[in-house]
Amino acid sequence: MNTGLRITVFAAALAATFGVAYGVGNGVDDINPRTESTAHGNHARTSHGEEHAAGEASAAPPGGLQMSDGGYTLDLKTPAVTAGKSTDLRFAVIQDATGRALTTYQPEHTKELHLIIASRDLTLFRHLHPTRAADGTWSTPVKLPKAGAYRVFADFAPRGGSGLTLGADLTAAGTYAPAPLPAPATTAEVDGYEVSLQGRLTPGRDSELTLRVTRNGKPVRDLQPYLGAYGHLVALRSGDLGYLHVHPHGEPGDGKTRPGPDISFTVAAPSAGAYRLFLDFQHAGEVHTAAFTVRVDGPAQRPDASAPAEKQSGHSH
Repeated sequence: MNTGLRITVFAAALAATFGVAYGVGNGVDDINPRTESTAHGNHARTSHGEEHAAGEASAAPPGGLQMSDGGYTLDLKTPAVTAGKSTDLRFAVIQDATGRALTTYQPEHTKELHLIIASRDLTLFRHLHPTRAADGTWSTPVKLPKAGAYRVFADFAPRGGSGLTLGADLTAAGTYAPAPLPAPATTAEVDGYEVSLQGRLTPGRDSELTLRVTRNGKPVRDLQPYLGAYGHLVALRSGDLGYLHVHPHGEPGDGKTRPGPDISFTVAAPSAGAYRLFLDFQHAGEVHTAAFTVRVDGPAQRPDASAPAEKQSGHSH
């Protein structure tokens, strides 16, 4: 039996627990790869704002591992909350050169900034869109259902600059009992939907993943655009919670991308290990999140040394 550990807002021991999940998500180990690729212009965010197109090898590290990067620092003004209580989470992105809060952003997928909150045991995931005040301070109400250690990710692009993902630790005080990472499986059920995953990740190389959405055994062919796409995929690496934000192939209204049931992505896992994948999709006016555990095996594949320098490391979005 696990015994709950009493923690406070200063409890440093929380940071030792790792994993990922959301609600009813399951995981994936060996997945049957698709025999055809539907890639056309997909990008996925890793770190430092670089981007790589589908099919290019990418060995770039994931984002969110640092509080400061690229001349900017994430200032989390609310580093601790109380489990089960709604709290106004506040933060700012500070320009290191001036010490002032950033107020000019380049909107990406209809928003200036995407805020992700994940528990360190990876059993909770939130994709939020806070409100920015004129002075550059962001805020959003947050209610975390259980105590523990969390990671906050700010995914954004300064106006005229490259995309960045900065991370900071968040603590929820209360009685803490960590949960294990869900076992691998090829399907996840969420809110009456079933999402299946096809594909397999190879460390250090682009891999094709396709997620199919069904309901009551029937393919969902009328997915609705959410943040300018039919689906958004976030991958978090178990252990350090390295962050990848991947957008699907194509976009609504481009004349060739169908609104389901399949949503395809190109994903570059930076290393071997366990990852938790979270798919956001919208149907019948509601946003749903399905989650999978993926175990990535094998040595990392290095990019071709003869390739142009700008294609040897990639940060994609």
